[in-house]
Amino acid sequence: MREIQFREALREAMSEEMRRDKNVFLMGEEVAEYNGAYKVSQGMLDEFGPERVLDTPIAELGFAGIGVGAAMNGIRPIIEFMTFNFSLVAIDQVINSAAKMLNMSGGQFNIPMVFRGPTGNAGQLASQHSQNFENWYANTPGLKVVVPSNPYDAKGLLKSAIRDNDPVIFMESELMYGDKGEVPESEYLEPIGKAKVVKEGTDATIISFGKMMKVALAAAEEMEKDGHSIEVIDLRTVRPIDYATLFESVKKTNRCVIVEEAWPLSSIATDLAFNIQKNIFDFLDAPILRVNNFDVPVSYAPTLLEAVLPNAEKTIKALRSVMYLD
Repeated sequence: MREIQFREALREAMSEEMRRDKNVFLMGEEVAEYNGAYKVSQGMLDEFGPERVLDTPIAELGFAGIGVGAAMNGIRPIIEFMTFNFSLVAIDQVINSAAKMLNMSGGQFNIPMVFRGPTGNAGQLASQHSQNFENWYANTPGLKVVVPSNPYDAKGLLKSAIRDNDPVIFMESELMYGDKGEVPESEYLEPIGKAKVVKEGTDATIISFGKMMKVALAAAEEMEKDGHSIEVIDLRTVRPIDYATLFESVKKTNRCVIVEEAWPLSSIATDLAFNIQKNIFDFLDAPILRVNNFDVPVSYAPTLLEAVLPNAEKTIKALRSVMYLD
């Protein structure tokens, strides 16, 4: 099977869906003439023209609102935020319009649209450009929130998101756009709301998503060197959450560590830990541990950046703790 970059997988997903459905269009800052801030939309203006690949002013609230209005009229917009840090400017349209319109209209208006772009830390970009808002959006009824970790899932999930009749928040990572992975040339979709067991194991379960999957897998591989079998689950979707797959895994391993880049308070990890202990408490042989970003703004300095972010070393320490190895 061919290998392509994460950005190429996203581009293929959008382009295929735009060829399939003339109502799909892409709108955002620098998506057209500049070929995308991260070259995700490279070449799409040439193929689809300026009526379907639209550059916007630096006005997230405005073009997010235009997207909601288009979706109410049966069009399927893909709204790209240059970073989800900038989506805070548009959050009123996302939360109070897109997420609520189906309910407020008594079922008269579906909002078939995708808000997509990079999330989280991307190196030395300092506090205002290094934040994770997956849990913010996942807190909102009416939204679906997808965070893929590899090119295969990115393409299949984005195609599903574009076809979905509800608004989908699709969050990527600047640090993953160049990652390569196997992606078939044939048509395929990945289901929203279904987690994936990426690595099977028997001694403990790691649950993660997005680029933190790299941390989870690195920790699992290191533990294997000492003879420990670690199961790794990629959530892929943080709203809705596939609790059935998580419960099945933890029932088998009896121990759980959750790795997430966001701050710990009200994080996805917090909800996972609560629901696991609520539903399958009798299967747990140790407390559930979370590995999150420290509860501080992310600094510019590389030493501080390394100190506050989740990594394999911190994850291994948590695994050793739940396995009573230390």
